[in-house]
Amino acid sequence: MRLTKQSNYAVRILMYCASNEGLSRIADIAEFYKISETFLFKILQVLNRGGFVETVRGRHGGIKLSRPASEMKLGEVVRSTEDNFALAECFEGGDDINCPLTGTCGLNHALHRALVAFLNVLDEYTIEDLTDNRRNINVLLQLEIAMRDTPKKVADA
Repeated sequence: MRLTKQSNYAVRILMYCASNEGLSRIADIAEFYKISETFLFKILQVLNRGGFVETVRGRHGGIKLSRPASEMKLGEVVRSTEDNFALAECFEGGDDINCPLTGTCGLNHALHRALVAFLNVLDEYTIEDLTDNRRNINVLLQLEIAMRDTPKKVADA
């Protein structure tokens, strides 16, 4: 099982917001993770529809978690951000399946059980669990801000 970039960054965005007090700015998140703001906005739409974040418009706007990080299960986030959990052709259904064993295949059963187990394990973790060393993330955020602002201060001196 491999998560898409959308799911990966969705979790990272939630971790960023959970580690940052107050509103998180879109530009800061995009810079921190080195992703385009366009891609970030696409992910934010999914997170907003899933009830994970709230957006605040305006000059001093940004995003924040819509509920406590302790109430956001990792499995819930992945389920809402992944488009497809088809581990094999037979998971997709439809008329294009080229396997005569569909419906009686042991592989299909095994893969289904593996997927359920995978998602159950993710459900054991919350966004808060992932940001348990919040201090480390905050230190990284502060270093990022300091490094970004340092050239300006030196140039002004």
